[in-house]
Amino acid sequence: MKILIVDDEMVSRRKMEIIMREYGECQAVENGNAAIRAFTEAIEAGTPFDLITLDISLPDMEGTTVLKMIRELEKGNTLPHDRRVRVLMVTAHGDKEIVMTSIAAGCDDYIVKPFTLDTITQKLEKIGLEHPAA
Repeated sequence: MKILIVDDEMVSRRKMEIIMREYGECQAVENGNAAIRAFTEAIEAGTPFDLITLDISLPDMEGTTVLKMIRELEKGNTLPHDRRVRVLMVTAHGDKEIVMTSIAAGCDDYIVKPFTLDTITQKLEKIGLEHPAA
């Protein structure tokens, strides 16, 4: 599995990367522009990401804006719906409005910080992505 981790907080980004290495090849970036660039490059190379963990609060743009742009890029590249990237929004805020905005933008699920290995494992299983050793 190919995974893109987007988080401006170095500690959270690193923690997610350590956990997600168990699932596949990881690329980590710290802002929305870098995420869009990495996503576009992967599509153009024919090696799209399977999963993105996307922080909602980024310094250059909101994570929901990044997600909307990714969904538009998928449509523009005529990616079939069943091949679209799975997206887990990551947030320090678990309030209903933020969660609903993320779902409306096209995320598959969300994780509230601080997260644990168990939380991530459960969320991945919920969206149909199991640990390779399973």
